[in-house]
Amino acid sequence: MAEICCIGLSHKSAPIEVREKLAVGDEALSAELHGLAALEGISEAMLLSTCNRVELVAVSAVPEATDALAARLVARGGEAVREHLHVHRGEAAVVHLFRVAASLDSMVVGEPQILGQVKDAFAAAVAAGTVGGELTRACEAAFASAKRVRTETGIGAAAVSVASAAMELARKIFGRLAQRPVLVVGAGPMSEVCARHLVAESANLHITNRTFARAEALVQAVGSGKARPFEQLGQLLIEADVVVTSTAAPRPIFTPELVQAALKARKGRPLFLVDLAVPRDVDPAVHALPSVFAYDIDDLERVVAGNLEVRSGEAARAEVLIAEEVARFIRAKTARDSVPVLGQLRRRADAIALAEAEKTLAVLGEGLNAKQKQSVEAMAKAIVNKLLHAPTARLRTAGEAGPEEAARVAAAAAELFGLAEATEHAESAPVAEPIPIQRAEGAK
Repeated sequence: MAEICCIGLSHKSAPIEVREKLAVGDEALSAELHGLAALEGISEAMLLSTCNRVELVAVSAVPEATDALAARLVARGGEAVREHLHVHRGEAAVVHLFRVAASLDSMVVGEPQILGQVKDAFAAAVAAGTVGGELTRACEAAFASAKRVRTETGIGAAAVSVASAAMELARKIFGRLAQRPVLVVGAGPMSEVCARHLVAESANLHITNRTFARAEALVQAVGSGKARPFEQLGQLLIEADVVVTSTAAPRPIFTPELVQAALKARKGRPLFLVDLAVPRDVDPAVHALPSVFAYDIDDLERVVAGNLEVRSGEAARAEVLIAEEVARFIRAKTARDSVPVLGQLRRRADAIALAEAEKTLAVLGEGLNAKQKQSVEAMAKAIVNKLLHAPTARLRTAGEAGPEEAARVAAAAAELFGLAEATEHAESAPVAEPIPIQRAEGAK
């Protein structure tokens, strides 16, 4: 029987130097999703990549699928990644997904950003055609349970985010930040959160980004500050007392040489660097320079730890709500799986897709490389998922409504899709599971 599985690592299991090896940027996300969906035994897949976690969530009918997912992560990050991976299957994977969406597994319990990040990951998988009914239902249920946690508990009250933790560190060194020169490097969501904190502190805010127009847009969005050209980074490092950096650069932009040059001009003034990026923007060697206070994502965990005790009671209430929602989801899944025509419909569609993909590959001949063959297979699987999404959802909803409605809709589906003969013995027939499109020979 197909089940949800999850494999990856997070701030709980791996240090930042391991996590940054697996980080996937927006530009590479679609290709990575297609690669995951083309793995043998994987029928649906999504990928969540944040500064604190990289996790693959998939649907598969074979236990060995998690081995293939693990191998893909190890291939990207090296063998050292393997010891940091966590694996969840079946109900445990559903519990993990719900807890992540509700921010119960976050470095800062109760922070609101993670729900948006999970929604973005799901939307990217929908756009890539790598999710079907199972992950769609699981994610929608996770989003609903996260909303319930937010509204029925105080877990988000006086929420401490990574950005506010960074500001707390800065205040410990400089005292009040009002009118103090502060530089924000980057113009993404985390930079915006930090900028808004700084505006609230009445800091003398400067924002720079490789694309100057984005820096200007962020200044307008937060209603304060001044956009500065990225080419002036060396001069900005001399002027600022606090630097908060969160870019998508593949390698450090604050090198020891750049910071050392700024320190000479600063004449002993302390420099506070907060690196919120993964991969890191600040070279680790910078931490050893005199008059520099440099912190990365992992350092912030110590700052936020003191706030977790305050929320422990609300987090316990949230765990109870999550348990209720997971139980509701599992009951609904059991009801859906009691509709045999679903398995037959999926099996028929998968068989057609497999046959057509093999025909296409045979016509194209041996000139295709492994990646091109994989793309053909992924396309066939994506077409099946998208075409069957609506009828599958309707059939499973009917299964939850009761046996009479389930029988009525199942009979109609069997008639429309030519499954009438196959459903004559539906009451005793086992639920068929998705048959994944096999990889073409030589595909990796």
